[in-house]
Parts: sequence; C-alpha cells; structure tokens
Amino acid sequence: MKNNPIISLFLVFFFTIICQAQEKKVAPTSSELFNEIEKMDAVVFDAFNTQNMPVFKAYFSEDLEWFQDNGGLLNYETVFKNFDTMFHKEYKLTRTLVKGTLEVHPIKDYGAIEIGSHQFRHIENGKEEIGTFKFLMIWEKKDGKWRISRVISYDH
Repeated sequence: MKNNPIISLFLVFFFTIICQAQEKKVAPTSSELFNEIEKMDAVVFDAFNTQNMPVFKAYFSEDLEWFQDNGGLLNYETVFKNFDTMFHKEYKLTRTLVKGTLEVHPIKDYGAIEIGSHQFRHIENGKEEIGTFKFLMIWEKKDGKWRISRVISYDH
C-alpha cells in the first residue's frame, strides 16, 4: 500500500493535537502568593509554638478535615481537643518549617496548596526528641482571610 500524503498529513496533525492536549498545564505560583502563604505558615505556627489556642484555632475552618497517616481522618472538634491536651502536657512541643521544602500552588477561585516538611521538637525524660514529617495544607481565602480547610500529615 502506497503512502497517501493526505493520510500522512492527517496523522501528523492528529498526533500534534493529542500531544498538546496532554501537556501539563499548571498555574504558575506568583511570588506574592508564595510569600503570603509562607507568612501565614509562620503566623499559624508561631501561635502553635506559644500555645496560643485562640489565635491558632482561628486559622482553621470549622469544616476542617485532618488526615493523618497513623491517625486517620479527624474533624475540627477532635483536632482541637487533641491540641488542647497537647498544650497542657508537661513538655512544650515546637514546630519549625524545614528550610527549602516549602512549595505553594494556587487553587483557582479558592486559595492555595502548601506542601513541605516540618520538624517537631520537645524535651522528654531529659532528652531532646525531634521528628521530621511531611504535610500538605489546603488554604482557603474567603472574605480576605486565609484559613486552613484540609491538612494531610504523613511520613511519620
């Protein structure tokens, strides 16, 4: 069978369209959004580190869903009951963002995704305990205010 130039042209055109359709179309993260989420992360975890429950709690939406690899799905009430218990422990737990791990991605008409690694530290039985874990947080911007609506905590 001879090569038909019309069929060849059609195939080239068809495969070009398919390849373009499969291109990754990711919304770019502006430096403004990155800086805003980086600042919000610092504010939220400053409240955590100082155990300021009213300020800390205000940065989470009431429809919060918190997924933890070793704890399952937790709702808003359970999450803050657990934090309240933690804040009353003898030792003080602190969190720091691991430098260079922060990623921020926009969510159209909603907010942003924050991904990174963080370390938690505390002294227990005279010894410093340090754990490094991964997280993903979904931030919602509503009425000019940022709140965390979803958390995925993993790699424990």
